[in-house]
Amino acid sequence: MSTPGETALVELAAELREEESVISAHVREPGAVPYLGILAGSGPATVERGSSYALIVECVREGYLLHYGSARLIEPPDEDLALLAGDYLYAKGLERLAALGDLGSVRELSDLISLSAQLHAGGSEEAAERVPVLWLASATAIAAGAGPTHEKAKQLIRDGGSADALYASAAEAAAAAGLNMHLAKAAEAVGFPPSHRG
Repeated sequence: MSTPGETALVELAAELREEESVISAHVREPGAVPYLGILAGSGPATVERGSSYALIVECVREGYLLHYGSARLIEPPDEDLALLAGDYLYAKGLERLAALGDLGSVRELSDLISLSAQLHAGGSEEAAERVPVLWLASATAIAAGAGPTHEKAKQLIRDGGSADALYASAAEAAAAAGLNMHLAKAAEAVGFPPSHRG
Protein backbone atom coordinates (compact mmCIF):
# COMPACT_ATOMS: atom_id res chain seq x y z
CA MET A 1 0.00 0.00 0.00
CA SER A 2 1.44 3.36 -1.01
CA THR A 3 1.75 6.34 1.32
CA PRO A 4 -0.23 9.43 0.27
CA GLY A 5 2.15 11.93 -1.24
CA GLU A 6 5.17 9.72 -1.76
CA THR A 7 5.29 10.64 -5.46
CA ALA A 8 4.65 14.37 -4.90
CA LEU A 9 8.05 15.53 -6.16
CA VAL A 10 7.95 13.31 -9.24
CA GLU A 11 4.47 14.64 -10.05
CA LEU A 12 5.53 18.23 -9.48
CA ALA A 13 8.58 17.83 -11.72
CA ALA A 14 6.45 16.35 -14.51
CA GLU A 15 3.91 19.14 -14.17
CA LEU A 16 6.56 21.87 -14.32
CA ARG A 17 8.07 20.32 -17.45
CA GLU A 18 4.70 20.06 -19.19
CA GLU A 19 3.88 23.73 -18.55
CA GLU A 20 6.57 24.79 -21.01
CA SER A 21 7.36 27.88 -18.97
CA VAL A 22 10.68 29.70 -18.58
CA ILE A 23 11.69 27.21 -15.87
CA SER A 24 10.60 24.00 -17.63
CA ALA A 25 13.98 23.46 -19.30
CA HIS A 26 15.69 23.59 -15.92
CA VAL A 27 13.61 20.89 -14.17
CA ARG A 28 15.51 17.76 -13.13
CA GLU A 29 14.48 14.41 -11.72
CA PRO A 30 14.03 14.55 -7.95
CA GLY A 31 16.19 12.39 -5.74
CA ALA A 32 14.61 13.34 -2.43
CA VAL A 33 11.68 11.76 -0.61
CA PRO A 34 8.91 14.33 0.03
CA TYR A 35 8.72 13.76 3.78
CA LEU A 36 7.18 17.16 4.56
CA GLY A 37 4.45 16.56 2.01
CA ILE A 38 3.84 13.06 3.35
CA LEU A 39 3.48 14.51 6.86
CA ALA A 40 1.08 17.20 5.66
CA GLY A 41 -1.03 14.73 3.69
CA SER A 42 -1.29 12.00 6.32
CA GLY A 43 -3.28 13.68 9.08
CA PRO A 44 -6.95 13.58 9.95
CA ALA A 45 -7.61 16.94 8.27
CA THR A 46 -5.96 15.98 4.96
CA VAL A 47 -5.80 12.23 4.44
CA GLU A 48 -8.79 12.10 2.08
CA ARG A 49 -6.86 14.37 -0.31
CA GLY A 50 -3.42 13.47 0.94
CA SER A 51 -1.67 13.46 -2.42
CA SER A 52 -2.97 16.94 -3.23
CA TYR A 53 -1.81 18.35 0.10
CA ALA A 54 1.58 16.69 -0.24
CA LEU A 55 2.16 18.18 -3.68
CA ILE A 56 1.11 21.63 -2.47
CA VAL A 57 3.45 21.60 0.52
CA GLU A 58 6.35 20.32 -1.60
CA CYS A 59 5.63 22.98 -4.22
CA VAL A 60 5.91 25.72 -1.59
CA ARG A 61 8.98 24.01 -0.10
CA GLU A 62 10.67 24.06 -3.51
CA GLY A 63 9.84 27.77 -3.79
CA TYR A 64 11.48 28.35 -0.41
CA LEU A 65 14.59 26.39 -1.40
CA LEU A 66 14.91 28.42 -4.60
CA HIS A 67 14.97 31.57 -2.46
CA TYR A 68 17.16 30.40 0.42
CA GLY A 69 18.73 27.00 -0.17
CA SER A 70 19.47 24.29 -2.69
CA ALA A 71 16.46 23.39 -4.82
CA ARG A 72 15.70 19.74 -5.48
CA LEU A 73 13.83 20.01 -8.79
CA ILE A 74 15.02 23.13 -10.54
CA GLU A 75 18.56 24.14 -11.54
CA PRO A 76 18.21 27.80 -12.51
CA PRO A 77 21.11 29.28 -14.45
CA ASP A 78 21.16 32.46 -12.37
CA GLU A 79 19.87 34.04 -9.18
CA ASP A 80 17.21 36.11 -10.93
CA LEU A 81 15.55 33.05 -12.39
CA ALA A 82 15.84 31.27 -9.04
CA LEU A 83 13.91 34.08 -7.34
CA LEU A 84 11.35 34.22 -10.14
CA ALA A 85 10.84 30.46 -10.00
CA GLY A 86 10.59 30.59 -6.21
CA ASP A 87 7.87 33.23 -6.33
CA TYR A 88 6.05 31.24 -9.00
CA LEU A 89 6.05 28.07 -6.91
CA TYR A 90 4.86 29.95 -3.81
CA ALA A 91 1.94 31.33 -5.79
CA LYS A 92 1.21 28.00 -7.47
CA GLY A 93 1.04 26.18 -4.14
CA LEU A 94 -1.18 28.77 -2.46
CA GLU A 95 -3.49 28.94 -5.48
CA ARG A 96 -3.93 25.16 -5.43
CA LEU A 97 -4.63 25.20 -1.72
CA ALA A 98 -7.23 27.93 -2.11
CA ALA A 99 -8.89 25.82 -4.83
CA LEU A 100 -9.31 23.06 -2.23
CA GLY A 101 -11.27 25.55 -0.13
CA ASP A 102 -8.92 25.19 2.85
CA LEU A 103 -8.46 28.80 3.87
CA GLY A 104 -6.95 27.84 7.23
CA SER A 105 -4.11 26.06 5.48
CA VAL A 106 -3.69 28.96 3.04
CA ARG A 107 -3.19 31.19 6.08
CA GLU A 108 -0.77 28.65 7.58
CA LEU A 109 1.43 28.50 4.48
CA SER A 110 1.27 32.28 4.06
CA ASP A 111 2.50 32.66 7.65
CA LEU A 112 5.24 30.13 6.95
CA ILE A 113 6.46 32.08 3.91
CA SER A 114 6.41 35.44 5.69
CA LEU A 115 7.99 34.17 8.93
CA SER A 116 10.72 32.38 6.96
CA ALA A 117 11.50 35.62 5.14
CA GLN A 118 11.57 37.51 8.46
CA LEU A 119 14.01 35.01 9.97
CA HIS A 120 16.30 34.99 6.95
CA ALA A 121 16.35 38.79 7.03
CA GLY A 122 17.46 38.53 10.67
CA GLY A 123 20.57 36.49 9.78
CA SER A 124 21.60 32.98 8.83
CA GLU A 125 22.04 31.73 12.39
CA GLU A 126 18.55 32.83 13.41
CA ALA A 127 17.06 31.23 10.30
CA ALA A 128 18.98 27.98 10.73
CA GLU A 129 17.66 27.55 14.27
CA ARG A 130 14.00 28.41 13.69
CA VAL A 131 13.01 27.88 10.05
CA PRO A 132 13.15 24.05 10.17
CA VAL A 133 10.74 24.15 13.12
CA LEU A 134 8.40 26.44 11.18
CA TRP A 135 8.22 23.89 8.37
CA LEU A 136 7.56 20.98 10.71
CA ALA A 137 4.93 22.91 12.66
CA SER A 138 3.17 24.15 9.52
CA ALA A 139 3.02 20.70 7.93
CA THR A 140 1.68 19.26 11.19
CA ALA A 141 -0.88 22.06 11.54
CA ILE A 142 -2.13 21.42 8.00
CA ALA A 143 -2.37 17.69 8.72
CA ALA A 144 -3.94 17.84 12.16
CA GLY A 145 -5.29 21.36 12.62
CA ALA A 146 -3.83 24.43 14.30
CA GLY A 147 -4.96 25.42 17.75
CA PRO A 148 -4.32 28.42 20.01
CA THR A 149 -1.05 26.96 21.34
CA HIS A 150 0.34 26.74 17.82
CA GLU A 151 -0.68 30.33 17.04
CA LYS A 152 0.84 31.66 20.29
CA ALA A 153 4.08 29.81 19.56
CA LYS A 154 4.25 31.37 16.08
CA GLN A 155 3.75 34.79 17.63
CA LEU A 156 6.73 34.14 19.90
CA ILE A 157 8.87 33.65 16.81
CA ARG A 158 7.48 36.83 15.22
CA ASP A 159 8.55 38.63 18.38
CA GLY A 160 12.09 37.20 18.21
CA GLY A 161 11.59 34.37 20.69
CA SER A 162 12.61 30.75 20.71
CA ALA A 163 11.11 28.05 18.50
CA ASP A 164 10.96 25.55 21.39
CA ALA A 165 7.28 26.14 22.12
CA LEU A 166 6.39 25.78 18.45
CA TYR A 167 8.15 22.44 18.15
CA ALA A 168 6.56 21.21 21.40
CA SER A 169 3.14 22.15 20.05
CA ALA A 170 3.82 20.35 16.76
CA ALA A 171 5.10 17.24 18.54
CA GLU A 172 2.02 17.14 20.76
CA ALA A 173 -0.33 17.52 17.77
CA ALA A 174 1.58 14.89 15.80
CA ALA A 175 1.40 12.42 18.68
CA ALA A 176 -2.34 12.95 19.08
CA ALA A 177 -2.85 12.36 15.34
CA GLY A 178 -0.58 9.32 15.12
CA LEU A 179 2.00 11.17 13.03
CA ASN A 180 5.11 10.68 15.18
CA MET A 181 6.98 8.65 12.56
CA HIS A 182 6.12 11.11 9.78
CA LEU A 183 7.23 14.04 11.95
CA ALA A 184 10.55 12.35 12.74
CA LYS A 185 11.28 11.68 9.06
CA ALA A 186 10.30 15.21 8.10
CA ALA A 187 12.58 16.56 10.85
CA GLU A 188 15.52 14.67 9.36
CA ALA A 189 14.62 15.96 5.89
CA VAL A 190 14.72 19.62 7.00
CA GLY A 191 17.90 19.20 9.03
CA PHE A 192 16.41 19.38 12.50
CA PRO A 193 18.64 17.05 14.53
CA PRO A 194 17.27 14.72 17.25
CA SER A 195 19.23 16.60 19.92
CA HIS A 196 17.02 19.64 19.30
CA ARG A 197 13.74 17.76 19.51
CA GLY A 198 13.51 17.47 23.28
